[in-house]
Amino acid sequence: MTQRVLVTGAASGLGRALALAWSRRGAKVVIADLNTERGAESVQLCQQAGAAEAHFLRLDITREGDFLDAAEWVQQHWSGLDVLVNNAGVAGGGSFDGISEADWQWMLNINLMGVVRGCSVFTPLFKQQKSGQFVNIASMAGLLNPPAMSSYNVAKAGVVALSETLSAELAPWNVRTLAVCPSYFQTNLHESVRTHDEAMKTTLNKLLASSDITADDIAEGIINAVDKGESLYLPHERARLAWNMKRQDPEKFLAESRALALKQAGQKS
Repeated sequence: MTQRVLVTGAASGLGRALALAWSRRGAKVVIADLNTERGAESVQLCQQAGAAEAHFLRLDITREGDFLDAAEWVQQHWSGLDVLVNNAGVAGGGSFDGISEADWQWMLNINLMGVVRGCSVFTPLFKQQKSGQFVNIASMAGLLNPPAMSSYNVAKAGVVALSETLSAELAPWNVRTLAVCPSYFQTNLHESVRTHDEAMKTTLNKLLASSDITADDIAEGIINAVDKGESLYLPHERARLAWNMKRQDPEKFLAESRALALKQAGQKS
């Protein structure tokens, strides 16, 4: 059966890589994004990659109405949906006392509530179908909580918590949920960064550029995790080691986080 997949933020970065990966499998793909020009490029690339169908829908993840319109579209044209990828998001950070309430609202409204809206709108359809798959793109920041990234950490931790909740709650309807927690990789996330700390932005750009794992690598890993029915996928080996350390020796992990914070403070003084 041809899979029907909708990916938010699919006009570029990991979202585009995921749309292309599913296209190579012959899926029907919806490119859901705010960027019409890049979205059209993604549609063309998906068609070239072998998608059974590829369409662009303008979707703002801060608007529930846009998700409702997308749900109506897939029901009208495809009689349903198999996979919803909640990928669209933004980046931000800086010292805790430098993040305004407006910045907190911005971050939570997009990175957390954007995922909540997608899951909320499509859960009734998945329950009715008695099948469905949510793929929620969180971050290792939501598990490891590095210093100077409080708003981003909290938003992504919320995505992990929501995903774990839905993995259990929706299981009776054969609806699965996968939380994906990548670390730094080559993407255009830097375009959305909001921070009062220019040094933080510079560091982020360097980390993104230096990664030896690509969006395409992560996309293939995500699809494999979906195939296996996994509920949590950590693409980066170093991040998996850090996560294991945090669970096995939380005090040691906290000491290393404090050391990192001291180093950051020293660089700014």
